[in-house]
Amino acid sequence: MTQGGRITDEVEFFRRRGQLQHAVRAVRTRAPERLRWRVAVAGLTQSAGALRGRSRMRIEEPIREVVLDLPDRMLRRETVLDARRHGVDLDRGEILPCVTRWDLRRSSFLIGVDHLAFVPHMRLPDEYSAPIDTAAAVLLSRAFAVAHKSRAERLQETCDALPSEAQVTRQQQQRLQYVERDKDLARRWMALAKVLVEDSR
Repeated sequence: MTQGGRITDEVEFFRRRGQLQHAVRAVRTRAPERLRWRVAVAGLTQSAGALRGRSRMRIEEPIREVVLDLPDRMLRRETVLDARRHGVDLDRGEILPCVTRWDLRRSSFLIGVDHLAFVPHMRLPDEYSAPIDTAAAVLLSRAFAVAHKSRAERLQETCDALPSEAQVTRQQQQRLQYVERDKDLARRWMALAKVLVEDSR
């Protein structure tokens, strides 16, 4: 692979050939930035997530060292969340804040969403003073926000084809209310995701 090419292309080249150690070396030698470098690391952690035992450790630990040393706090946080999306835990309490179930319940209440919406998707501790899986809660909050936003957009498309306001039926008015409700919920879930990571290191 030619030196000076895009980091995303370089990592993908080595991933396709099964040469993950070379991909790790490429990531470690390039200057970290929020666009291509972050995408390259996400691809590498996706490959690491499919491995087990020492093979996984040989990929995961060098990446983790790089991420912990990143001077850009946002890049550090988002790289950890990208990795977690693929089942790789680069954060063992050093980056994301420790959030208890009580913190989650309180923030959810103040923002206007139900923290029990997490229950089907992640384990919440019985004790409210116990810490939750912060990364999982953030990723789920973002996913809920995207789901509501997408549903609002789909409904909005059907509403755009409605007749003039004088001819709008009761059912169509209800559909318009659903659009606004989903837009509002999308904003609230995204707000919760931001609150959960605002004390990231």
